[in-house]
Amino acid sequence: MYSALSAVLFQDSLRTVPQQEDKPFWAAYGVDNDTSSAPDILLISMVLFNSFLESVKSSVDTAVDTATPQNAIDSRFSPWLTPLVYPLARRIVLPFYFGKIEVTGQENLPITGPVILAPTHRARWDAIMVPYATGRTVTGRDLRFMVTADEVKGIQGWFIRRLGGFPVNTKRPTVASLRHGVEVLQNGEMLVIFPEGGIFRDGQLHPLKPGLGRLAIQAEMSQPGLGVQVVPIALDYGEAFPTRGCNVKIQIGKPLKVANYVQGAAKQGAKRFTADLEAALRALAGEATEAEAEMLSAFG
Repeated sequence: MYSALSAVLFQDSLRTVPQQEDKPFWAAYGVDNDTSSAPDILLISMVLFNSFLESVKSSVDTAVDTATPQNAIDSRFSPWLTPLVYPLARRIVLPFYFGKIEVTGQENLPITGPVILAPTHRARWDAIMVPYATGRTVTGRDLRFMVTADEVKGIQGWFIRRLGGFPVNTKRPTVASLRHGVEVLQNGEMLVIFPEGGIFRDGQLHPLKPGLGRLAIQAEMSQPGLGVQVVPIALDYGEAFPTRGCNVKIQIGKPLKVANYVQGAAKQGAKRFTADLEAALRALAGEATEAEAEMLSAFG
């Protein structure tokens, strides 16, 4: 199956897709002009390959959507798509496109309990790289993703919703999206949140958004002793726009225990947590100041 799928992904048959005037072929499938990278070609190809499966299960999806309240968050793992996409990415797509992928710090990943993975965001490849370094083959766990509302559109959104992802409006987050994030942690799952809030290709860590800290503390306070841990992760492609053959470095830091930040006012605890997470990410990226390095060494 993988050999046939590989042919679909990378041969000229993709060029037979109807093309819109003055636009690349992927525009016909709702992909923005800036998304001509291999991840999006993969998504388009996967949709073409699996379209007949979608038609078979459309009646089931309709029933589920009808039963879901309008303001509720709908996210789930597809029992047929999840076991297909991640092995395909690990065994074919990533080895085909990249050179050496170096992962360090996997011993810092909690195997059980509620976890938030907090990676830097450097490319659209991150959505594949993070599961590669931390997902089912490493921890035995599938990853949930909290992503911006703009990302849950078109083909990419089709995949995200079926791979456990759900949207949040970063400018005006809804109660439903935040509640769903808390429920994911209460269920002891592993949730990915990009704390910078967007892709930054300059290789520098940008100020973290406060939402991750607030969500983590809200979840911990909702069930005393829940044990939420947040794992900082730094990704480096060595290039602003990763090209074929480039090397990738993924560094996984020691987890921060959210329980250490719930004493006192939640807002102040979230600020302290965000500052410590930013320091941890800077240290992984080699940007830590001397004071930050001393503070992190105190955590052991």
